[in-house]
Amino acid sequence: MRITGRLQALARLVVQPASAHCDTEDGPVVTAGRRALLTGNVNHALAWVPEADEAEVRQAFAAASTTSGDEPAAVERRFLETLVRLHRAGEGAGFAGIMPSGTPWPPAVTAADRALAEGVLAPLEPLVEATAWPDVQRRFAAARALRDHDVDDVATGRRFVAAYVGYVHQALHHAVRHAAPDALHHTVQVTEHAVPAGVPTPRRGE
Repeated sequence: MRITGRLQALARLVVQPASAHCDTEDGPVVTAGRRALLTGNVNHALAWVPEADEAEVRQAFAAASTTSGDEPAAVERRFLETLVRLHRAGEGAGFAGIMPSGTPWPPAVTAADRALAEGVLAPLEPLVEATAWPDVQRRFAAARALRDHDVDDVATGRRFVAAYVGYVHQALHHAVRHAAPDALHHTVQVTEHAVPAGVPTPRRGE
């Protein structure tokens, strides 16, 4: 039996753990890492790892920031992989590499990120079990309250990341399972909105 690309994408959504979108090329951790590289400010990245792993991230960032010649792309890639690996380790998850751009995210994750970016939680509600909705609302409010933190206040940045991760994980853990097939197309359409508000999309020269 031939499996179509749509079914393969849906299968990936089903088996992804709660933290899965954090190891994708389009996810918030890689976005924060690229922001750090573009601005020369490692604090964009440090918020996404535990304080105990800060030295390793700084070392990888320094190598990526000072390399010249034909090696920058490879060294920058190692920095991003280090960042994602340590972030996932902090969540108790493994790391098998950064998943490619366009990897679909579970609909509840995409909707949760979009809600946080736009400040409108209502579109997420149909994707979450009613019994969990009050807790998702509470976690959303906590993440929104920290989203505009000063990038150089790494301690507050880590509080934002903790609040953000708890909010997204809760939404996914209590996602309405039958919503996934109908929401798959919606997921693809709103990916451009999916980076959480606390992590601006990198633009060269900012």
